Amino acid sequence: MNFSADRAARKWPCDWHATGRLPVLVILALAGVLTCAASMEASAKVPLPRPRPADAPAAVEPEGGPADHEPPTQAPAEVKPPELSACRKALTEDIAIAPSIPSIKGLGGCGGEDLVRLEAIVLSPTQRVAVKPAAILRCAMAAAVADWVRTDMAPLAAKLGTTITELDNFDSFECRGRNRVRGAKLSEHGLANALDVRGMTFANGNTLSLTDRTASREIREKVLASVCTRFTTVLGPSSDWYHEDHIHLDLAQRRNGYKLCQWGVYDPLPAIAPLLPAERPEEAPPRPTADEKAASGKPPETAPEAGPEDYDGKPAAPAKPRGKLSRRSAQ
Repeated sequence: MNFSADRAARKWPCDWHATGRLPVLVILALAGVLTCAASMEASAKVPLPRPRPADAPAAVEPEGGPADHEPPTQAPAEVKPPELSACRKALTEDIAIAPSIPSIKGLGGCGGEDLVRLEAIVLSPTQRVAVKPAAILRCAMAAAVADWVRTDMAPLAAKLGTTITELDNFDSFECRGRNRVRGAKLSEHGLANALDVRGMTFANGNTLSLTDRTASREIREKVLASVCTRFTTVLGPSSDWYHEDHIHLDLAQRRNGYKLCQWGVYDPLPAIAPLLPAERPEEAPPRPTADEKAASGKPPETAPEAGPEDYDGKPAAPAKPRGKLSRRSAQ
């Protein structure tokens, strides 16, 4: 085999053999290896710390650590319940079962605050008067209803030899105008300040409808006197067409403490309605004849002008609402 320096020079791309310098990459690799070996040798010479004695006190974390630079976490603010009103504090479960409900804010001022759901009135630890269905009322109105039943109606039932078990709630809170007329002034029902009562049920199975003509007039008059004393508005039969089958109660505030009590306690209707006028008594004087009237000089009686629907010559009767009377509450 022939080997010469010229042939060897052709096998390498660099001229290191001529200049006496190794390639740069080779030098850097050798330097890295030497540095790593030196560091390992130095670390091997550093002595390790002695193990901690078993009876040594617990280590204390140094102050000023990374945790000290973190912002302290704020505890969530406690949400305080709304302060109870004087009425809410007084209306305890010994008087009525009336849990509080959130305030209602509707259109046109409808709704109210300090509201409760009147479910029952407590007469004693073993006797309750259920309000069916439960009534949504302001606390003041609920307290007035409870006081009325406990103070007036319960003793009245006791005189009848029984107790009250149920109060018939016809209507309580409803966002509407008076008499359900669109555009009318907001009803006290829309303010949760009114209750419509149809009657009550007794423990002996009897019921009392406050607008029943056949019910005892004495009892109905006692109920009338009690509600007109306690509430500022009482509407029933004879007040208008809308309160013929229930009694409306509310605590509307008026000038000078004015109260409105319109409830007619009617007697029963006759069993047979009189269709003809009563017979003329025999001792009555005879009616004058037409000639006698003309001789007396008095002008003859003329019939009044007939109305548009008065086909028989009689004056037209006042117009009455058409259609069947609504059974729903109106005021």
